[in-house]
Amino acid sequence: MYNKGGGLDYTMKRAMTLTLTEAEMKVLDDLSEKKDLTKTAIIRQAIRLYSLVDSKLANGAKLFIGDSEAGAKSELMML
Repeated sequence: MYNKGGGLDYTMKRAMTLTLTEAEMKVLDDLSEKKDLTKTAIIRQAIRLYSLVDSKLANGAKLFIGDSEAGAKSELMML
C-alpha cells in the first residue's frame, strides 16, 4: 500500500464494484467525455483529490472557492 518513500503506492491495483445513481453516472459520463479520460481515471483523480484535501483539512488548513469577477470567497466544509 505504501511505496519505499512512505507515500501511497498508486501502482498496486484491486478490483471493486461501484453502484451509482443515474445522476452520479451522468456526471461521471459528462466528466469523462469533457476531460477525454476514462471513468476509472476520473474516479482515481477524485479519490486522490479527496485524500489531499482531507489531509490538509486534518492539519488545520482551510479550503476556499473564490469568484474573481464577483470578488466573493466561500469556505468549503467537508464531513
